[in-house]
Amino acid sequence: MLHPVNSVRQRTADSITAFQDVFRNRDLRWLELAWTGSILGQWAYLVAVSVFAFQAGGETAVGLLLLARLVPAGLLAPFAGMLADRYRREQVLLWTNVSRVLLVGAAAIAAYADSPPAVVYVLSILAAITTMPFRSAQAALTPSLARTPSELTAANAVASTIESLAAFVGPALAGLLLAVASTAAVFAATAGLVAVSTVFVLLIDAREPAPRGELQASTIASEALAGFRAVGHDSSLRVLVGLFTAQTFVAGAAQVFLVVIAIDTLDLGDAGVGYLNSASGIGALIGGLLALSLTGAKRLSPAFMAGIVLWGAPLIVLGFWQPLAITLVLFALLGVGNSLVDVSAFTLVQRAVADDVLARVFGVITMLWLIAVGVGAMVAPFLIDALGLDGALIAVGALLPVLVVLLARPLAAIDSAAAPPDHHRLRLLTDTPIFAPLPGMSLEHVAARLVPLRREVGSVIVKQGDEGDRFYLVAEGELDVTQDGTTIGQLGPGDYFGEIALLRNVARTASVTARTNTVLYALDREHFLAVVTGHPQSAEAAETVMTARLAGPAATGYRSAVT
Repeated sequence: MLHPVNSVRQRTADSITAFQDVFRNRDLRWLELAWTGSILGQWAYLVAVSVFAFQAGGETAVGLLLLARLVPAGLLAPFAGMLADRYRREQVLLWTNVSRVLLVGAAAIAAYADSPPAVVYVLSILAAITTMPFRSAQAALTPSLARTPSELTAANAVASTIESLAAFVGPALAGLLLAVASTAAVFAATAGLVAVSTVFVLLIDAREPAPRGELQASTIASEALAGFRAVGHDSSLRVLVGLFTAQTFVAGAAQVFLVVIAIDTLDLGDAGVGYLNSASGIGALIGGLLALSLTGAKRLSPAFMAGIVLWGAPLIVLGFWQPLAITLVLFALLGVGNSLVDVSAFTLVQRAVADDVLARVFGVITMLWLIAVGVGAMVAPFLIDALGLDGALIAVGALLPVLVVLLARPLAAIDSAAAPPDHHRLRLLTDTPIFAPLPGMSLEHVAARLVPLRREVGSVIVKQGDEGDRFYLVAEGELDVTQDGTTIGQLGPGDYFGEIALLRNVARTASVTARTNTVLYALDREHFLAVVTGHPQSAEAAETVMTARLAGPAATGYRSAVT
């Protein structure tokens, strides 16, 4: 057993290596940089829109505008996720960014021209709706670009760290521009940042399955609801998504609290909104760095629960104590919690959900997130009126710690439901030509679906002429391959068989019998066909293997000719 100190050192070393691997991975690097431009613009725009609304109609206008921006966007999020499951995800990112540049640029022009506030509000709502596909497509694209499970966790940590930096730099940039210029200048800067993000999107060369084509109108609703079905059928996922939604409700209320505290309580003026958001961003950066230690961690639910508590406890303290220095520290703690929640929750979802529906699940999460943020922003002014600012802070802040206490046990089950497969299974897959081309997260999904089998000497694994129902990997032992009663080859550890019957939809072309006690891993026909035919490089490798095997042992050098 490793000494705890050595374990921490090893975890730290693994985290640093995984972080470096993310930026050595060309396409992950471009994706992270595209995310940087997008989220910087998003944070700067949020501050500018909040200040614009406050100047036009006070705190009620802030809450109502946030609600008007987020709820329609949230209702459309599952359909946005469907786009990212149906079409190439890098193309979805591209067109999302182009639309945002046009809409935010139009808002800048409207603000410079002193157009009625309603014009800016409408453009802001449309921009929020247009932004929806980006996060779902990005989250679903990341597993396809990551080469290993550790790299996936590291990529999520890097994305969270970037978001944390953006949560600091974006509001700080907005605050500086508001201090020397106007909200229109922030709108223009946002359009420029999203344009830069678009350039990086164009550089991504994703190794994804071919898009599945146009949707029939009759299937749109069914396709969009697939994300809801995936969440509804998994009790652990339901708990995770439910608590994540509660956290975003608190986040929506906290954004209104932040504006009121900055302008009314602390008398920091419009720029103070940016400064308090920046304090949260600094905390999120610290949390993102802490989240890197989650790389390779077997249990992510403790980090998730800690992050949820850190979203509630600081608000409770703020209800009792609001000097400037303490307020900055407490908003920083909110940022720490945000990073821990994001990295652990996103990684757990990516591990637990199949790739073909992953974007739609993230669409469901985004929908709930946006609606909850909007509702939280709408409820906050009424709570302030009813309870006072201090009472509202305490009431909203207490919600999350109470939920964590109530849901601690089912939350713990999430780790086992979304645990990464063992190294041995992944090694068997990466050593198999058919699966070797698959990206890291696809390999992890396949490994999780392998069924271990133990067979004694003389057991018939497959029989010539039978229907093919499984693909097999040999982990231990030796097997004989016979055709028409004649032995034509042998199999041992690292070999595989069964692909011809599955891919050609024919009967088994040979029999395979255990020569010694044998350990196998079986993959059901449905899962095998979905993963192999869904990835062009894997399908090409499978075709090469079948062609060579059907040519016979002399031509291939394989120890078995046909399976």
